[in-house]
Amino acid sequence: MKLNNLKDLMIHELQDILNAEKQITKALPKMIEASASSKLKDAFKTHLKQTEKHIERLETVCKMVGVEAKGEKCKAMEGIIKECDSMMNEKADKSVMDAALIGCAQRVEHYEIAAYGTICTYAKQLGMNDVLDQLLMTLDEEKKTDSLLTQIAESTVNIDAE
Repeated sequence: MKLNNLKDLMIHELQDILNAEKQITKALPKMIEASASSKLKDAFKTHLKQTEKHIERLETVCKMVGVEAKGEKCKAMEGIIKECDSMMNEKADKSVMDAALIGCAQRVEHYEIAAYGTICTYAKQLGMNDVLDQLLMTLDEEKKTDSLLTQIAESTVNIDAE
């Protein structure tokens, strides 16, 4: 796809984050399994359900802008997930692994926050308010997940890992 204008770029980025979200749905079950903390497991389970809704929203947004809900593999997310897989293969105390998993998950969240923030800016510039509303819901959920992970880390997991 040739990027001729801001809408083309927005579509490209939509398809990229859609693929990233699909990769996340495959990674989260492994992270749930690797977690020892019940709070962390619950947070990951909740985010898996949210991620499935994010995919549905993105598919809706793609229809709204008149494109297929598909795209090339998001190489950035692929790399973040590979690092997380590598971390899960380390020999670590359970509480230390939980702290590492939070770090991995927050890398994912920060990528998503950056991606959704960028696409929201494009949608706003293009006057696509219906698209913007859908994307802002997801951006808000990503930020809340990031905050929850920080709270879990600071209140229990990092203390246990210390």
